[in-house]
Amino acid sequence: MNPAPAKENEQVTEPPVTVKCLVWDLDNTLWRGTLLEDDAVEVPDALREVIATLDARGILQSIASRNDHDQAWERLEKLGLAEYFVLPQIGWGAKSASVRALADELNFALTTIAFIDDQPAERAEVAFHHPEVRCYPAEDAASLPDRPEFTPAVVTSDARRRRQMYQAGLRRETERAEHVGTDEEFLRSLALELTIGRAGAEDISRVGELTLRTSQMNATGVHYSEETLRSLLADEQHEVLVASLTDRFGPHGAIGVILLDRRPDTWHIKLLATSCRVVSFGVGAALLRWITDEAARAGQSLTAAFRRTERNRMMEVAYRFAGFQEAEGAAAGPAPGEEGTQVLCLEPTRQDPPSHLKVVAPRLFSPSRDLTRWVPGTD
Repeated sequence: MNPAPAKENEQVTEPPVTVKCLVWDLDNTLWRGTLLEDDAVEVPDALREVIATLDARGILQSIASRNDHDQAWERLEKLGLAEYFVLPQIGWGAKSASVRALADELNFALTTIAFIDDQPAERAEVAFHHPEVRCYPAEDAASLPDRPEFTPAVVTSDARRRRQMYQAGLRRETERAEHVGTDEEFLRSLALELTIGRAGAEDISRVGELTLRTSQMNATGVHYSEETLRSLLADEQHEVLVASLTDRFGPHGAIGVILLDRRPDTWHIKLLATSCRVVSFGVGAALLRWITDEAARAGQSLTAAFRRTERNRMMEVAYRFAGFQEAEGAAAGPAPGEEGTQVLCLEPTRQDPPSHLKVVAPRLFSPSRDLTRWVPGTD
C-alpha cells in the first residue's frame, strides 16, 4: 500500500541519517571521574552495554579526549575496552580538530558523525566548527541505542564485524606503506582468499547494498532492490553470486556481486559490481576470469551488460582487458529491462586463476552447490 500523500502545509519528516561513528569524550563521560586526578576511574556497566550494542550494530566508535595519550590508552586496555575504539584522538588539541581528523581518515561525511561530552563548552566548540555533527550531553549516553539515528534499518553480517574490518584495514595499510618491494610481492604476502558463493536469503541486504554503493566498479550502475533480488533467487535460470575476501589481517567482508542469467544458448552477466576498496587487489579481474572459465567448462558463450557512466571507466577497462567485445547483430540488443545498455560478448576459453590469490567457488554447470578450490589444471 502506498503511503497517503502529505496534506497541504503538512511537514513530512525524513528518517534521520544513521550515525556511522560515535566519538566519545573520556572524563566524566565514558568513565566516571577525571583520569589525571584518579587513575582508578571506572566505566559503568550500562555504558559498557551501550558500547557493545552499538558495535554489534556496525556503528564505529572513537575517542576525542584531552588527556595524556599513553595513560588514557593504558586505562582503556585495563578496562577491556580499548579494542572497541578506532583511530582514538587523545591529546591536548581542539576536539573539533579531532572530529574532523576522524571523519577524514574514515572517509565519512560529518552528517554521519556523533559526539558525546559532559562539557557544554566542548560540545559548543564542535558544533560551531561542524554544525552537521550531532552532539549529545553525557547524561544521554545510556539512551543512545534507543534513538532512531543509532538504529540501522538492517544489520548485516558485515555490519556486525565492521569495526574488525576497519581495524584490519588500518593494519594492512600501515604494512603496505612500510613494505619494501614490488606491489605484486606485497599482494602475494597477504595470503588473499576470494570466496564466491550463491547468495542466500540472509545475504540479500548486503547484495542490494553493494549494487547501490558501488559506482566505479559497477558495470551498469543499476541498483537492484531486495524484492527484485529475492525474485531472482527463486528463479532457477538466474544465479545471484556474492564474493567475499579475506587475508592474513582479517576479513574484507562482501566485496562483489554477479547476477548471471543462464540462458539456453548463452550465459549473460546482467551485473558485475565490486567494492572500490579492493580494486588494487585485482578482484574484478579474478571474478571475470572465474566466470569465463566456468562458461568455457560448460561450453557456453558469454555476454555481459554494460552501461557507461561518469564513474565506471575502470569496469569498462576490466571487461575489455578480459577479451569482451561489442556484440553485433541480434546479440547486440539489450535484454528486457536492460534498456540503455550495450552488450559485450566473449567466446570463453579456459582460464587459470590469478597467481596472487586463492579462489573458492562453486561449479556453475554442476547441480552440486558445493564450493571447490579453483586451481590450475582441475576439471
